[in-house]
Amino acid sequence: MLNLNFAGEYFENTIMSLDQLDLDENEKNMSFFDHVDELRSHIVRALLAIVICAVLAFIFSDFVVNTVLFGPKSKDFITYKIMCRISKDACFDGFNFTIINTDVTGQFIMSMSIAFISGLIVAFPYVIYEFWRFFRPALKPSEQKQTTGIILISSGLFLIGVLFGYFLLAPVSLFFMATYTISEQIVNSWTIQSYISFITMLTVATGLIFELPLIMYFLAKLGIVNAAFLKKYRRYAILIIVVLAAIVTPPDAGSQMLVSIPLLILYEIGVIITKRVEKNAAFKNANDIIS
Repeated sequence: MLNLNFAGEYFENTIMSLDQLDLDENEKNMSFFDHVDELRSHIVRALLAIVICAVLAFIFSDFVVNTVLFGPKSKDFITYKIMCRISKDACFDGFNFTIINTDVTGQFIMSMSIAFISGLIVAFPYVIYEFWRFFRPALKPSEQKQTTGIILISSGLFLIGVLFGYFLLAPVSLFFMATYTISEQIVNSWTIQSYISFITMLTVATGLIFELPLIMYFLAKLGIVNAAFLKKYRRYAILIIVVLAAIVTPPDAGSQMLVSIPLLILYEIGVIITKRVEKNAAFKNANDIIS
């Protein structure tokens, strides 16, 4: 519980200055369409970063596909080695499935998809940075330095989620799906589209789900949720988390538990953050009344 409180306190202290918006004169004089035009320029730069990273991923597609994407299907993948050291029953000689392409343009389209997904993952911190730059003029110079932590927190949560999905969820889920059989007469031949969708769901989707504390923070700032609400409906939140874990993972209890437990921890961190948001808001209101 101490670690959760520390995480919540660090998170809140890093981005609490978002409460103190102070528009400068130029920002106040900007019209709605000026803001839309400014937002568009940031979106264009973010998309350009994704495209550049996607092009680099396409250039190094041999490494991206054979080493990264197909890594979890190799018996020499680091996760399988660790599992084998923990239990000899987890050791195996390799998977009994093949990956095939059934469309004429399948490999080309998949190479584009792989490049785009890779570009999105690599460029994610810069995308967050561009959105932060859009809101930066509304902050004081001291607040601008403090809120740079949002970029680190958001990028860190996303990266942790992606790595968690790639090194833990993907190999465990793949092992289950590849070894589960209803008859020895059935041979597993998965399409490249199916395999990529499987890996993407377990990595990118998990990275986005790990943004839960940040989402809860902003919901608390907007007054949509509070700590009492989150505590009261915790049982429903647990149910939603379990359902969500069942959606993004294969139908095996192990994979669902691997997703559910971290999400429950992140939810509790979010509750702590929400408490601190309420305390800071009450303290600020008290100071405003006194002054």
